[in-house]
Amino acid sequence: PQMNTSIDTANGEDLEPMADLLAELFTLESDFQPDRTKQLTGLYLILENPTIGQLFVLRIDGKVAGMANALFTISTAEGRRVILLEDVIVSRSYRGQGFGRALVEHVVRWATAQGIPRITLLSDKENHSAIAFYEALGFSHSAMRVLRRTA
Repeated sequence: PQMNTSIDTANGEDLEPMADLLAELFTLESDFQPDRTKQLTGLYLILENPTIGQLFVLRIDGKVAGMANALFTISTAEGRRVILLEDVIVSRSYRGQGFGRALVEHVVRWATAQGIPRITLLSDKENHSAIAFYEALGFSHSAMRVLRRTA
């Protein structure tokens, strides 16, 4: 059977299923633990403040089956807005069918149309399949190293 798929921006009704996807994602990533209240709060902050970023959802037969989060930041090197791409996940039952690629390519086209010169993302360094996935989509390794400090 043919699946009806679309990728568009999120709305308020999408936040609960998006929080489900984030729980799945944060279970895979060693740096993060799922906390539904925090995830819903973060998603709502982005949804309500389009100058912060844009939430994208993959819908399959009308249901949220994937997501990506494009956060704006300012690059002084570029002299304009750039994107930090976060929270890219496709629901486990739909992986390996090209939906993740379609989702990231959609975000890249959207960013290009906005005149955004650079998209940066972080991937768990042990997640070799994710790294290969992003490399196949044209992302390359940076000489920068991620450092973190909790406040």
